[in-house]
Amino acid sequence: MIKQYIRLTDLQWGAISVFLDTKRKRKLNLRDVIDAIFYILRTGCQWRNLPDSYPPWQAIFWYFSKWKKSNIFAEINIALNKLDRKNNGRDENPAIFSADSQSVKLAPMIWENRGLDAHKKVNGRKRQFLVDSGGRLWFAKVHAANIHDGAAALGFMPDIICQNERLVKIYGDQAYAGVFADEIEKHKIKFEKAAKPESTKGFIPVAKRWVVERTIAWSNFFRRIVKDYEYTVTSSVGWLYLANIQIMLQRIYSTDKI
Repeated sequence: MIKQYIRLTDLQWGAISVFLDTKRKRKLNLRDVIDAIFYILRTGCQWRNLPDSYPPWQAIFWYFSKWKKSNIFAEINIALNKLDRKNNGRDENPAIFSADSQSVKLAPMIWENRGLDAHKKVNGRKRQFLVDSGGRLWFAKVHAANIHDGAAALGFMPDIICQNERLVKIYGDQAYAGVFADEIEKHKIKFEKAAKPESTKGFIPVAKRWVVERTIAWSNFFRRIVKDYEYTVTSSVGWLYLANIQIMLQRIYSTDKI
């Protein structure tokens, strides 16, 4: 992971620009807009505190909202995941996913989709992750922290059903072994429980599922998502995809490796 934020290289911008309308004449350079969004993601600064070297924050926020609503971030994310897999000699479509959740605190004065995770004692939101065997984030959901993992993971079903037929198995802990496991098995996708022995205490890497825990740990490198500052869960999901996008860009087009 690059320790200091660096603007996009030409190759990195080229990989993203194909998803954007760059041919239309406009006052703003979309490359500067993307750079500004990645700057906020990495440093965690508020929109209004964006440095003057970037376009006005109101314009950056407008584009962020527009691309978020049109699922541009999700499309870029999947395309880069597939490219990175191909570069590593893998089929571009994963055969397995690992599922896990992360409870995070929610910024004050935000009441939408807020709840208490009594087990982890976190008052805020919960993030659901679906990653492949390399830890690449494919799909994410965000909801109130008091909603059970398995029930909330049912929100992944449209994405899972639309996946390539190579997908045959999803790993998860006990929380996903109920309604979620029953639902995916209706679509001939096997669920396999992967959890540490009940007699053990503390953190122990779990076979087949440690990759999703590592992906969650990577979020600590992006200050915008170490805590949930968003009024809407769609914005929260958008930032998670952007974090994975930046990781994939560094993997594919940079000598610095995760």
